[in-house]
Amino acid sequence: MLTKTELNRDFKWQGRDDVEDGQQGKRWHHVLANSTPDTDIGLLGFSCDLGVAENKGRVGAKEGPDAIRSALANFAYHGQASVYDHGNLIANAPLETSQQSYASHLTDALQKHRLVIALGGGHEIAWGTYQGLYSYLTQQQPAKKIAIINFDAHFDLRKPAPNPSSGTPFYQVAKHCESNARPFHYACLGVAEPANTQALFDRADGLDVVYLRDQHCTVENAQAKLAPMLTDIDELYVTVCLDVFSADIAPGVSAPASLGVDRQFVIDMLRWLWQQQAQMNYCWRVMDIAEMNPQFDIDNRTAKLAARLIYETTRML
Repeated sequence: MLTKTELNRDFKWQGRDDVEDGQQGKRWHHVLANSTPDTDIGLLGFSCDLGVAENKGRVGAKEGPDAIRSALANFAYHGQASVYDHGNLIANAPLETSQQSYASHLTDALQKHRLVIALGGGHEIAWGTYQGLYSYLTQQQPAKKIAIINFDAHFDLRKPAPNPSSGTPFYQVAKHCESNARPFHYACLGVAEPANTQALFDRADGLDVVYLRDQHCTVENAQAKLAPMLTDIDELYVTVCLDVFSADIAPGVSAPASLGVDRQFVIDMLRWLWQQQAQMNYCWRVMDIAEMNPQFDIDNRTAKLAARLIYETTRML
């Protein structure tokens, strides 16, 4: 039986103090440093780049969760929903064992919060996030239909060869759905044609994946693509791979993009997905941000972008 690894909570939330402004000068580090688990939102880090290494990418993403926290710490706090930081699950080989342990912690966090935002780490986080959400939902009746929306330059539908990696999570989800007689609802927005072989496009088509190439990513196109899927699900899992943005905006990733999608497109889509829950009758309770690699970041651009995505998401609650 898997023994659940303990979370590491060594990160210290600290930053600028505008004492002259009193309560109106609060920043995220003030709120997170003293928060308790009874909050609207939970943060959970997965410090891992084992899957990136297996996928022959640039390692360093295991330091990503704390880089995102450091960028978020000095953001002004404008009365957003309350947030608690659960800390990091530190991954050790084998990858699959660490993913299972992370998934177990995510399941626990989902029982405590309205929304859990997980911080990566490589995109191998996605297989763990899906397992954690699936485990949480299996405790409920009836069975829930899950959809995944991935903002990403890559399909991440590679077959393990022979081991799973940061490039295999949604293929693993597809096989899990097949084994459990569940529908596979998966959309990938921002696909870079030069970064995906014909075999991956063929696999995506064979699995009925909904996707938009990076050049076609407008809010109107995305809404039209996603609406039929969203009306047929119960639960939504959103994952943002930071390599969906161009390398000048997000250099701190394993595989920098030559083109990428617009930042405002992603923010507008996150808002739209949150707003559609009541109308389309689904629940969005988990999100992760993947491929934050501070070793290759410039002026903390990528970390600040990841933090802004979290900020914008929490403002919706």
